[in-house]
Amino acid sequence: MDDDALLTEQMAYYRAGAAEYDRPYAEYEHLQRLLAVVDELPIAGDVLELACGTGQWTTLLAARARSVTAVDAAAEVLALARARTASPTVQFLQADLFEWQPSRRYDTVFFAFWLSHVPPTRLPDFWKTVAAALAPGGKAIFIDDGPAAAAYEEVLTNQPTPTALRRLDDGSRYRIVKVFHDARTLTDHLTALGWSARIRSMAGNFIGVAEPPTDAGR
Repeated sequence: MDDDALLTEQMAYYRAGAAEYDRPYAEYEHLQRLLAVVDELPIAGDVLELACGTGQWTTLLAARARSVTAVDAAAEVLALARARTASPTVQFLQADLFEWQPSRRYDTVFFAFWLSHVPPTRLPDFWKTVAAALAPGGKAIFIDDGPAAAAYEEVLTNQPTPTALRRLDDGSRYRIVKVFHDARTLTDHLTALGWSARIRSMAGNFIGVAEPPTDAGR
């Protein structure tokens, strides 16, 4: 399966499973602890949230930001995010993040549990998009699964792109991109791209704050 087909199946999974999306946040304490970490992060000004899902993080960002533009490709999860988020400073936008380009710059670009769904071959372009979205002095802030999370996934072996199999309540099965980034390796990757990154581990997850190359977007 090539990346385009895998990403199409990944999108189908999130659309079909929108009603089940929030379940892990209620079941797993480590996710509740991660949500609380937002108050410790340098989130400020105008915020762009990539892959906002059902808005679990959006309301927390809105409490810290001047404005939030929250983007996701799945209309089904966006509908839930809109219902959850009452803030007038939040704007929701439906767009495919592998094709969409921001029309303005932001002080903060935030994404939680999205980086692991980006195929490795597309990471350089993804980071270019993030850099182009940041205003001078802006920061990218990201949270995701580390290698320990692989123990809780049905990982498919011998795949050209790191892949996991997800199942929904109705028994349907979907393949998704799932890359378990190691904090050190990810830091080295960003450094090679000219970023300055600080990534720390937290209970099997990682939290990163990164600043783009000084000439990004010029």
